[in-house]
Amino acid sequence: MATTYWDYIRVEQLLRLQGGIPDDESELTDHEVLFIVVHQVFELWFKLALRELTTLRDLFKQDPVPEESLSGAVASMDRLARIFRSAVSHFEVLESLNTRDYLDFRDKLFPASGFQSAQMREMEVLLGMKDEDRIGLGADGKYLEALKDPTGQSESPAFDRVRRRMADTPSLLRAVGTWLHRTPIRGSQPTDGDDEAVVDAFLEDYMVALRKATDETVAQVLGTGLMPEEKVHARYDAEIEQARTFFFCEDRRLRRIRAAVLFIESYRELPLLAWPRKMLAKLVELEQSMVVFRQRHARMVERVIGRRIGTGGSSGVDYLDETALKYRVFKDLWAVRTFQIPADALPVLEDPSPYEFSERFDA
Repeated sequence: MATTYWDYIRVEQLLRLQGGIPDDESELTDHEVLFIVVHQVFELWFKLALRELTTLRDLFKQDPVPEESLSGAVASMDRLARIFRSAVSHFEVLESLNTRDYLDFRDKLFPASGFQSAQMREMEVLLGMKDEDRIGLGADGKYLEALKDPTGQSESPAFDRVRRRMADTPSLLRAVGTWLHRTPIRGSQPTDGDDEAVVDAFLEDYMVALRKATDETVAQVLGTGLMPEEKVHARYDAEIEQARTFFFCEDRRLRRIRAAVLFIESYRELPLLAWPRKMLAKLVELEQSMVVFRQRHARMVERVIGRRIGTGGSSGVDYLDETALKYRVFKDLWAVRTFQIPADALPVLEDPSPYEFSERFDA
């Protein structure tokens, strides 16, 4: 049987989904249909993002993660970042609504809210966001209450979707962390008897190098005469102490993960560290694209309706701004950037052979 474009894409079914609550598009203004269409496009992008994120999580929860799969994982992360950058551009279309255009139908939304996007909540859960990191409506698990039906007395498809996602473990953060934990550091594996000593020695050597690099920076700053000497020393000493606290945390698993990120970033030119380093960079790029999405959402809302209370009862723009500022999952990947030093200041890696390609000779 021949396949047509309209059957493959399900065009007719798709075009019947813009009728809003009355399920009759003729009863809606063009402004309201625009609002519905753009948000449906967002949800379609989110669906695609969830598929990509699930595949990535499933890859990184393997032990071992096949090295040849990392290039595909990097490509997938690149696609995810592009998805969110594309989604950001749709806010321009929403901004074609002026305030009165939107207010003409806004009351229909009460108490609905974009906060009830189950797929956005799913992405946060799948990425690894913790309940205690949520703010406003999301504090203390209350974001699940917002996903129940309007009476709050029964569950809903959105509630069920998020609950299923919460049970689908591990998160991408946890899976990537487990993968990083297995990273050989100076050739040492986590199963080696002296691994903790090797990891700590690497971190101590790095701290010495960081101190030296920082002292050189301090000398340059003091040479400008723009800041009092005691203030300069206090500021840079505090940064050194912050680095020590970060890397020498009491949690040994977390300490090794942070050391692995630092090791990969520091010796990224070595062949077997190149793809892992690219993967870490793409994780940061993805999270950045999601932060920009939240920021752009806030500016669109402020432009269209100012700083009024949201339809779902949130603080509106203030809530959106706060999520853009605080909703980070891969915090350690961002933090390590604060403490990196130039390549020529790094501790010498005495035996780089574990991170080089193996030579093969014909018999």
